[in-house]
Amino acid sequence: MASNGFMAQWVYTDIVKDHFMNPRNLWKEDEDFNPDGVGEVGSLACGDQMRVGIKVKDGKIADLRWLTYGCASAIASTSMMSEMAIGMDLKDAYNLKPEDIMAKLGGLPEHKFHCSVLGDKALRAAIDDYLEKNHMENPYKATVAKIICECMGVTDQKIETLIKEDKVKNLKDLQDITGAGTVCGKCVPRLEELIVEMKHIYGKEA
Repeated sequence: MASNGFMAQWVYTDIVKDHFMNPRNLWKEDEDFNPDGVGEVGSLACGDQMRVGIKVKDGKIADLRWLTYGCASAIASTSMMSEMAIGMDLKDAYNLKPEDIMAKLGGLPEHKFHCSVLGDKALRAAIDDYLEKNHMENPYKATVAKIICECMGVTDQKIETLIKEDKVKNLKDLQDITGAGTVCGKCVPRLEELIVEMKHIYGKEA
């Protein structure tokens, strides 16, 4: 009876369940995997932490491994992301969106959407790391940037970078540096949401 009750509460698709129970491309402790780039997002203090390592050959993701301390959604979405990313060229991998991963999984509960964000963020950070280590320009950042404050031309990528570098802790910090939300003010609610989201992802929460 207890197991039936548990299954009745299982709100994930069979694909999510499969990737949770049988995750692909896990970074095993005893495995000889030497990545060309490593990306890490989140923090244990926030409940989710993600690390992704990639090998790159001929401008493509030749192999990928990952580790996470997170929920079933985080495990399943990163497992699916790993399958999707291997074989992709760097541009396509950098542009991989949480919505793409969720579609492959057959959907996730709405309140678990933030878990699917960690995988693609860590992958993007790993590509950033690879390009930086090889002293290569990053032509991909502009392709994923979205303008949040139209009046001041401030993008989500700019906000993400400032939070990642610990230069922004709140809306006032952001406004002092970029002027975002100080003209018409329509973007302020979205700015505040984005700050909370990015602080969670990069473990900058107090």
